[in-house]
Amino acid sequence: MLQILILSGKGGTGKTTVASSFIKLNQAKAYADCDVDAPNLHLVSGHFSNKEDRDYFGLPKAVIDQDLCIGCNRCYEVCHFDAIVVKDGHYSVNPIACEGCSYCMHVCKANAITMHDEPAGLL
Repeated sequence: MLQILILSGKGGTGKTTVASSFIKLNQAKAYADCDVDAPNLHLVSGHFSNKEDRDYFGLPKAVIDQDLCIGCNRCYEVCHFDAIVVKDGHYSVNPIACEGCSYCMHVCKANAITMHDEPAGLL
């Protein structure tokens, strides 16, 4: 199997054009455009895929069960991301600020915190 890698730090030098020529010349069955900023090999290769939206799940997010929470404040004290919100004595988690480290869950004496998968966006 022939493997070719074309790379350069300079944009606009024709890397995609050269790569597409090699792809057509060798009738490659598989190829990848790994350009982080503007992957556009599909524009010259004639290959298009159907757009498909699906949920993206990052790390699980902390959720506090209000019935089990004893208000000990340990989760609030250990959260490095300021994701624990205290309002009128009730503890909750800001899912946007929560990074899913689960530190709060491990220090909770009442086992009131669990980790749940939450969609973080669309792919």
